[in-house]
Parts: sequence; structure tokens; C-alpha cells
Amino acid sequence: MGGGRVQLKRIENKINRQVTFSKRRTGLLKKAHEISVLCDAQVAVVVFSNKGKLFEYATDSCMEQILERYERYSYAERQLVEPEFESQGNWTFEYCRLKAKVEVLQRNHRHYLGEDLDSLTLKEIQNLEQQLDTALKQIRLRKNQLMHESISELQRKRKAIQEENNLLAKKIKEKEKAAAQPQVQDWEQQNIGLDLLPQPLPCLNNGGTQQDEFLQVRRNQLDLTLEPLYSCHLGCFAA
Repeated sequence: MGGGRVQLKRIENKINRQVTFSKRRTGLLKKAHEISVLCDAQVAVVVFSNKGKLFEYATDSCMEQILERYERYSYAERQLVEPEFESQGNWTFEYCRLKAKVEVLQRNHRHYLGEDLDSLTLKEIQNLEQQLDTALKQIRLRKNQLMHESISELQRKRKAIQEENNLLAKKIKEKEKAAAQPQVQDWEQQNIGLDLLPQPLPCLNNGGTQQDEFLQVRRNQLDLTLEPLYSCHLGCFAA
């Protein structure tokens, strides 16, 4: 005797409804994975619980690509079926498409910040970790490149400042040398003028002043001049 057909209706018991949701959700995602593997198909499943919690499955974790592909085909199909599609309908569809894309980007952003990870499977978390590792490597590579460029720039500036300091020191030495040459010439001219002045007579009395020495020399000269005269007069008296 075959079983009767079960009528589908909302489960009133809250606990039973939550248990049934968890079981059926797991089975649905499992079937989606099986059909994607067995039939080599791209599958995307999105489930929201009654509390608004998101559960999803996508082939190779490419939910964004599948959604974009769906939107592209859906839009092209609508254009073929309804060639006279009103402008308001176009704007409505575009709004829905952009809204869905923004929600996907916001969810990815939360995942990158380490938030709302309960809905992710192990494979999705591994893919997220790989993406973060790749991004971190790129960031570190760019940081090292900027640091090397900054160090090279500082070394170039230091070399330029050192060359400028050497040039300034050389100019200062040249100016000091040029300023010292007139002083040397004036000093030499003064020494030449002093050499041309009459030199005092040699000092005979080390204990006296220069004036006394000069008077002593003059006195000796007068004595030498008067000595013949005295001899002549004495000779006359002797005769």
C-alpha cells in the first residue's frame, strides 16, 4: 500500500521548522554541488532564512560571475521577447541589477574584514584566505618598493647637499685668500719703508739710552778732530 501524497504547507512549530530548514538547506546545497560536478554545470544557489541570514553555494566560488552572466542573459532575453520594453522597465531592471551587485560587494567587503563568516563553507574560507594572502603580498611588495625609492631619494639629496657644502667651503677659502693678499702687500711696503730710514749708530754703552750713546759717539769724533790742533800749538810753544 503506497504512501499518500504529503501536502506542503508551512510548519507551525518553530523548532520543527528550524530543523527542517537546516536539513533541507543542506540537502539543497549538496544537490547543487552534485549537479555541478556530474554535469559540469555552473550552479548558484542563494537561500535566505526567515531571519534574513544568507546561505549560498556557487561553482568554484564564482557567485559574482554567475550572477553577472545571469543578468546579461536575462537582459538580452527580455530585449528579444519585449522589443518595445518601456524606459521605466529598463531603469527598474538596471536598479535591481546594481542593487544586487552592491549587496555582493558589501558582503565580500565584510568577508575581507573577517565579519559574517558563518555562512561560508570551508572551501570558500580557504579561497578567501588565499585572496587575502595574495593581496597582502602585493601590499608588502609595493611598500618595499616605496621604501627603496624613498631611501634612494634621500641618498641623492644627501650627496647633492655634501657637494654644495664642499663648493661653499672652497669659495670661502678663496675669498679669505684674496682678502689676505692686500694685507701682506701693505706689510711688505711698510717693512721696505722702514729699511730706507737712517739707522742709528752702533751702541757703545750698553747701559745708557740711545741718545746718550749718540752723544758719546759725537764726543769721540770731536776729540779725534781736535787732537792735531793741540799737538801743533804745543809744538810752537816748545820752539
